Amino acid sequence: MADRPAVTRRKFLKNAVQAGVAASVFPYIIPASARGADGHVAPSNRVVMASIGVGGQGSYDMGALLHHPDVQMVGVCDVDTAHREQAKGTIEAYYAAKYGAGGYAGCTLYNDFRQVVARDDIDAVLVATPDHWHAVITAAAARSGKDIYCEKPLAGSIPDGRAVVEAVNRYGRVLQTGSHERSRNNARYACELVRNGRIGKLHTIRVNLPVDHPTAGNEPVMPIPEGFDYDFWLGPAPYEPYTEKRCHFNFRYILDYSGGEVTDRGAHVIDLGQLGNGTDDTGPTEVSGEGLFPSDGLFNTAREFRFDFTYANGVKMICQSIGPRGVKFEGTDGWVFINIHGGDLAAEPLSLLKEVIEPGELHLGRSRSHYDDFIQCVKTRGTPKASAETGHRTASMCHLGNIAMRTGRKLQWDPAAEQFINDDEANRMLLPSVRGEWHV
Repeated sequence: MADRPAVTRRKFLKNAVQAGVAASVFPYIIPASARGADGHVAPSNRVVMASIGVGGQGSYDMGALLHHPDVQMVGVCDVDTAHREQAKGTIEAYYAAKYGAGGYAGCTLYNDFRQVVARDDIDAVLVATPDHWHAVITAAAARSGKDIYCEKPLAGSIPDGRAVVEAVNRYGRVLQTGSHERSRNNARYACELVRNGRIGKLHTIRVNLPVDHPTAGNEPVMPIPEGFDYDFWLGPAPYEPYTEKRCHFNFRYILDYSGGEVTDRGAHVIDLGQLGNGTDDTGPTEVSGEGLFPSDGLFNTAREFRFDFTYANGVKMICQSIGPRGVKFEGTDGWVFINIHGGDLAAEPLSLLKEVIEPGELHLGRSRSHYDDFIQCVKTRGTPKASAETGHRTASMCHLGNIAMRTGRKLQWDPAAEQFINDDEANRMLLPSVRGEWHV
């Protein structure tokens, strides 16, 4: 890959042996797929990857990349032994079947992401940890010469997101934010309708984010499960005693680690609003909001909310905890709605959905999938559909919405300086305190 010699099968096998893998697990007769024959991709042309964070979404992402013909997955990192062992089993079973081998043992396990990014034979990493880890790991990966597929939101704060963008740009890396909804054909078509004036002049974007997550009371302190590195899981976040509902999937409902529905699925739907508005490289100039935050219990992200953005171009974006989940673009001559569940479109007039985007108009491009877009950009050094800047700007809006709701004030925002105007209290909320050494 770029900036380092290609990893040949010989080198790959050597690395596997050095990692404690016995060569006998590979078949004595190397099948055509492993040699790059019969239409298969040769090992020297594959993107060598490792996955960091392989819980629910991480496991899904890893599976999609594992099955990509241009990818060779060689490592798994997770602070939960059960997660990484399961991922290792998935990888080795897949390659054993793919290569027609009786067994395969080319996947190395890690507890510490720093050991992964230190490997010079890895081209790219998947980062699918809890949100509060995204920026630290992604910036470290960029500095070490890795390309990155990072789950959304790109970072847990606006300053950290900017630091990620700077690291990616400085070291010439490719980054795809996991906002996969923007790679759907229907979503891109709807945004093309908006950007090409089919609904007239765009004036309002309505983002629906129904909250359907569980509740939690004041949970009891519990023993840390064997095989779970809880202190490492907390990482840069403040120390809190272990309780089961704090970790894994539930982290997204606790402000120390995430931002609730706003940064979870909001990072998908708001992202489409950004695409349709043509503001992927900037943000709003004003934000206000109100939300109902639980006053007691473990989960403390907003369960009911509304926050409004105003852009320099006059467009308003209104985000509410109502359904159906999706984004509606309203213009002077009609509207179009993207339903996030399946990507179905609705419009008024309905004839909008039969419009053809002509050759001379703005086209947003297509890809086979969000994952394939990333891999092709790694190989060509192109810019993916959800670049670092794009992911950062969308995540910033999620954070701005949460800050506006927590202050209860209308806030003026400078999208170039990425600072609130004349509001020291709000500016202090931009970057949370960091525990230990884990600064971006």
